[in-house]
Amino acid sequence: MYGLIGKMKAVSGQRDALIAILLDGISNMPGCLSYIVAKDPKDDDSIWITEVWDNQSSHKASLSLDSVREAITKARPLIAGFDEHIETQPVGGQGIQA
Repeated sequence: MYGLIGKMKAVSGQRDALIAILLDGISNMPGCLSYIVAKDPKDDDSIWITEVWDNQSSHKASLSLDSVREAITKARPLIAGFDEHIETQPVGGQGIQA
């Protein structure tokens, strides 16, 4: 399995709009086992995204899906930056078949 944990910073006051776009663009991503978008309780403009994929190739392939490309295009003006990006190797957990 392949995992990503990233912190994204929204343009001030646009976090909820950015979250809506991110959640709308995640349907039908082959190989995606989990995609979680969470608000950072300590920063009103930050979002944490946690992803689990069957493998790194599936994640890379998802970036060429029309739905994902549309979400990226819509989201780009609302993104102020990226704070952290961590690759992981998930081994299991609730909802994940190891």
